[in-house]
Amino acid sequence: MIIRNDGSQPPRDTASRSMTTSDNPVQVLVIEDDVEMSAEIIACLSASGFRPQPCFDGTQGLGLALSGRFDAITLDRLLPGHDGLQIAKALREAGLQTPILMLSALADLDNRLAGLRAGGDDYLIKPFAPSELVVRIQVLLRRNGRSQDKVLSLKVGDLELDLMAREAWRHGRPVELLPMEFKLLEFMMRNPGQMLTRRMIFEHVWEYDFDPGTNLIDVHIGRLRKKIDDAQRPSFIRTERGVGYVFNAI
Repeated sequence: MIIRNDGSQPPRDTASRSMTTSDNPVQVLVIEDDVEMSAEIIACLSASGFRPQPCFDGTQGLGLALSGRFDAITLDRLLPGHDGLQIAKALREAGLQTPILMLSALADLDNRLAGLRAGGDDYLIKPFAPSELVVRIQVLLRRNGRSQDKVLSLKVGDLELDLMAREAWRHGRPVELLPMEFKLLEFMMRNPGQMLTRRMIFEHVWEYDFDPGTNLIDVHIGRLRKKIDDAQRPSFIRTERGVGYVFNAI
């Protein structure tokens, strides 16, 4: 089952954004034979603006995936018919580059590597929080040049990011950010109100697939707070000790 150890509900975007609204919702093929798990994934993705389609069988799932009409795929490892590894390998051999997020309770390193080598783009271990599922799909879509909307800028309160010019503004005044500070702030502003674990931040900002056990994130969060926070108002970034961070739309 999907767990909500961060206290979250299926996430929704709570920040104000400047964007062009997509008339073509992102379609996600959900290949999962556990009916309860599939229903929770479908509900989570639907609440986040995706258009998911469930499939409970590996053979049928492969056929649907080969149609090429889906923007992303969540793929269980253990399925009736074709298993997840066979499906991922067949899709890549057919030349399809649809992003694949593999979902599995098989958490050891060998199984994770097998999933990635077969053609998976990312590997999420069950059970997982809904916010992490959504964020991982969003990141895969951005890497693949497809997203839920064409965002040119992000705005939370009086804090703005110009994603084209790579500039930040607060109270209408420019905020000087280093490249990694900008990247971290962008990741957080794209996922307002969601629990972002240290591992998620390392994966999506620094592109590490592990937590190196350093204070790298803490240092950058501290710098961001000094640059974007107002002493008269609560901080944009809330620390959840032992878990991660939440970006608040204050």
